[in-house]
Amino acid sequence: MEVADDEWRGMILFGFYIGQRLGDIASLTRQKLDLERAEIKLRTDKTGRLQILPLAAPLLKYVKKLRLANDPNTPLFPRAFAIVERQGRTGNLSNQFHKILVAVGLAEKRSHHGTGKGRNASRKLNDVSFHSLRHTATTQLKAAGISDAIAREFVGHDSEEISNSYTHIPTEILREAAKKLPDIFK
Repeated sequence: MEVADDEWRGMILFGFYIGQRLGDIASLTRQKLDLERAEIKLRTDKTGRLQILPLAAPLLKYVKKLRLANDPNTPLFPRAFAIVERQGRTGNLSNQFHKILVAVGLAEKRSHHGTGKGRNASRKLNDVSFHSLRHTATTQLKAAGISDAIAREFVGHDSEEISNSYTHIPTEILREAAKKLPDIFK
C-alpha cells in the first residue's frame, strides 16, 4: 500500500475486501455502489454472475472519502477503467500491479529480453499477482470462521473444489489446531 498511488490503493482495498477479479474492479462505476445499504452490485465479466456484496467497514470508510461525481457512470478508478475500456483486457493493469509488487520486494523484475523460445513457450508465472487478493479474501473469510458456502457465495466460486484451491491455511492456524489434539500417551 505504501508504494501504490491512490487509485491502486483503492483497487487493492476492493480486491482484498470483495475478492473480485482485477477487470471487474477496474470497471466499477458509481452506479454499482449503494452507500445507504453499504453494498456493491456488480456482474462479473468472466461468469456473468450477479454479485451483491456488503462493503466491509474499512472499505466503506474508503469509499465515503472518494470524491465521486453524481453521474452514475463515473468510474471509481478512472485510469484503470479507461485502460480496460480501450484495450478490452487487463494485461496492462496486471503489469502495473507487478511493478508495485517489485517495488516492495514481493516479485522479481521482469526481463523484456526474448528467450528465443517463441510466443507459445511456457513462461514462469509469478507466485503473487492481483488475483492473489482473491485467494486472500477466500482464506481470510474461512479463517474467520465463515462457512465454505458463504465464502463461496461472497467470492463467487461455483464449487467447493474451486473454493478449496483458493484457500491457503496459514501455519499459525495449523499450529493452533495441532495443540488441540489429545495426548494419546496418557
